[in-house]
Amino acid sequence: MNKQEIYDYLKERNIWYEITEHKAVYNMEEISEIDIPYPEGDGKNLFIRDDKKKNYYLITVKGNRRVDLKKFRAKHNTRPLSFASESELRDIMDLIPGAVTPFGLLNDKELKVQFYLDKEFMKNSHIIGVHPNDNTATVWLKVEDLINIIKEHGNEINIVEI
Repeated sequence: MNKQEIYDYLKERNIWYEITEHKAVYNMEEISEIDIPYPEGDGKNLFIRDDKKKNYYLITVKGNRRVDLKKFRAKHNTRPLSFASESELRDIMDLIPGAVTPFGLLNDKELKVQFYLDKEFMKNSHIIGVHPNDNTATVWLKVEDLINIIKEHGNEINIVEI
């Protein structure tokens, strides 16, 4: 799915969302330069894999949080972890670096990627901001709606403390 297809998908399902169009951003530092309506809901996404390239994980945390992959590995009993390559990102989720997002899971036809969502998103406003498979916009929606979209698609979802 591309950006417009994501918007159409949300509209067809009557899911509340807002869009913030912006310049292309490639990291959290660049997004901090943009005026966004829900800064507490901004998501940071990491696409990682194990050392055997058999298990893939998308980790989504609040934008100001850091992810310690060694602690994540120990807590979730995985093999050694590293960032997935640009070609793996393209092949599995049809995304480019800087545009990693849970919506990319909708392009994961083989359901290879396990989704790990930081339970911090379940507190307060319950709003999350993620790219619509393109890093020139952020879509704001209820985190529960995002979880339901991914569940419906079939990827494994884990809501955990990261």
